[in-house]
Amino acid sequence: MKNKKAGNQSVFFQNPPVVISGYSVVGPKEGQGPLRDSFDVILKDTYDGEKSWEKTEAKMLERSMRGAIDKAQVPLESVDYILAGDLLNQIISSNFAARQLGLPFIGLYGACSTMALSLALGGMLIDGGYASKVLCSASSHHDTAERQYRLPTEQGNQRPMYAQWTVTGAGSILLADAGNGPKLTSATIGRVIDYGETDTNNMGAAMAPAVADTILNHFQDLNRPPDYYDLVLTGDLGVLGLQLVTELLKRSNLNIRNTFTDCGVMIFDTEQDTHAGGSGCGCSAVVLTGNILSRMQSGEIKKVLLIGSGSLHSPASALQGESMPAIGHAISLEMQ
Repeated sequence: MKNKKAGNQSVFFQNPPVVISGYSVVGPKEGQGPLRDSFDVILKDTYDGEKSWEKTEAKMLERSMRGAIDKAQVPLESVDYILAGDLLNQIISSNFAARQLGLPFIGLYGACSTMALSLALGGMLIDGGYASKVLCSASSHHDTAERQYRLPTEQGNQRPMYAQWTVTGAGSILLADAGNGPKLTSATIGRVIDYGETDTNNMGAAMAPAVADTILNHFQDLNRPPDYYDLVLTGDLGVLGLQLVTELLKRSNLNIRNTFTDCGVMIFDTEQDTHAGGSGCGCSAVVLTGNILSRMQSGEIKKVLLIGSGSLHSPASALQGESMPAIGHAISLEMQ
C-alpha cells in the first residue's frame, strides 16, 4: 500500500472521500446572526420542547444526524459508522443521539476541535477501505456548557470582554467513498500545546499557539504555498484568538491574512453582544455544514482549510489550578 503520510503530522487521501450532505440545527441567537440563511433548522427557543437544555442538545444532534442522512437520500443502514462528540459530561449528547440511530458509534472528544477531528478520522476510515459511509457530527449548547464549565446563566454573572459565547448548534456531515460534492483531500493531526493560560474565559489565547502550530505543519508537510486555499478557517478562536494566530503566523513568515478568518467571528454580529465571538463544538460544525458547504457548492470558493481548535481543560482541572492545554486539527476540502 502506498504511504499516505506527509511530513510530521499530515496525511493525504489517495481516494478522497466526498461530502455528500451536510445538515445544521442552531438556536435562536445563532439564527439571528449573519449566517441565518445558511442553516437548515433554527430553533424558536433554547429548550425546543424539552425539560432541560441537556435533553435539547441531544435532540439537536440527533436531528442533524438524521437530516444529513435524509438529505443524501441514502438508507440509514448504509452508514457504517457515526463519529461524534460534544462538551457535555462524557459526551452524553453524542451517546444519546447515537443510541437513537442504532448505528456503530465511535465517540470522540476534542473540545471545539471535534468536528474537524471527526472528519479527519472519517476520511481515514473511508480511504483505508474500512467504510463506505461515515457520519461526522458535533454539538454544543450555550446553557449546558456555561453550567458545566463556568457559572449557570441563571446567576447573571458578568462575562469579561475577551470571553466567547458557546454556540447552541449541531452539525453533521455524511462522508462517502463516491458521489458529488467537496472532496476531503488531506488532514493534519495536531499536537497538545500548553502555554500556561489558566483563565477559563480566555480560550482564544489558550488555543492560539496550538492552532498556529497545526497550520504551519500543514503547509510545510504538504508543501503548499500560502495562497493555495481560497479560505483558511479556524473553529473557533474568536476575535482575540484570531488576532494572536495571525501574529504568530506572521512571525513564522506565513502570510495567509487575505484568506484567514474564524467560525466564531463569522457566526455572530457585533451588536449581538457575544463579546469575543462564538465557541463550542457546534460553532465550526454549523458554520461548515451551512455557510461553507453552500459557498463551495455554488462555486464561490473551491479550496478550504478548516482548523478545529480545542481547549482541553475540564472543571476538575480548572478547580485544581491547572493550565489549559489546547489542540488544533486541520482538514482540507476541495471542489474538483
